[in-house]
Amino acid sequence: MAGRNAISDRLPLLQRRALLQRGVRAFFEARDYLEVDTPCAVPVPGEEVHLRCFRTELEHPDGTREARFLHTSPEFAMKRIVAATGLPVFQLARVWRNGERSALHAPEFTMLEWYRPGAGLDSLMDETEALLRHLLPPTLALADTTLRLDVPFERLTMAEAFARYVGVDLLGIGDDAQRLAREAGTVLRAGESWEDLFFRLLLERVEPRIGRDRPTFLTHWPAAQAALSRRDPLDPRVALRFELYAAGIELANAFEELTDPEEQRSRFEQDRARRMALSPDQDWPLDEAFLHDLKDLPPCSGIALGFDRLVMLATGAPRLCDIMWFS
Repeated sequence: MAGRNAISDRLPLLQRRALLQRGVRAFFEARDYLEVDTPCAVPVPGEEVHLRCFRTELEHPDGTREARFLHTSPEFAMKRIVAATGLPVFQLARVWRNGERSALHAPEFTMLEWYRPGAGLDSLMDETEALLRHLLPPTLALADTTLRLDVPFERLTMAEAFARYVGVDLLGIGDDAQRLAREAGTVLRAGESWEDLFFRLLLERVEPRIGRDRPTFLTHWPAAQAALSRRDPLDPRVALRFELYAAGIELANAFEELTDPEEQRSRFEQDRARRMALSPDQDWPLDEAFLHDLKDLPPCSGIALGFDRLVMLATGAPRLCDIMWFS
């Protein structure tokens, strides 16, 4: 009964969630996107170094068994659909990330992902702005800020953000962790890598100061953080990637997609080596089907947006679990 009462108490928030889901579908259908469904239990869940996966097992009728994992994102499957069809696609997907639990994290949640052939990073930012304005009111009065969506969203490169809020020339320093720590006025911690320090400075000095009164696109990440994105042909030190922040919440992560299967294989192998060093139990083969199809992927951009976090913004709910039917 307690669970039923909790749902009843939260029903206005959950009804708003349902309205936002309908709004998402209306937005993309009006733009001729195709809604798709992809498998949740997959042989390869992704290649993220720091994400932990749920493991299960597929039993065949003949008694043989194969490892399966609940995906952390539908990204690989959705890009294979784009490669096969050339169509823009979107999905409201359930995804799983083990060991995550906080006001902004849950082990199972909903991700809105979409992929648009022919779109560059600027075009994808334009579309993301349009989506948020379609779903949300012009201003949102939240606990500690008023977020405006009736003004252009800020577009800030990572180099500009580090110059403004950390006081360093991030790209000029390169991957020298000692120099980055010294010029940022901090001490490199024992065992701390350049990547560790980069994210510490990002979390402590940059993220708390962006996207406060209007959403901010944080763009052009260092090439070491390229993930599945292309490097910028005008400056190979940076990747064509952005994250979107609003009212202190990281809402989305986006790439102008890498379409070179050999470079992607090399990045996967590097990520795999790092992941295995950190978590030897997080072991699965490379996604050969994805790498095979990547050669047919047209130039496109894609984005993963935390739908539950968007609902939090829309409702003013302080915790992710407040806007989920079950948590």
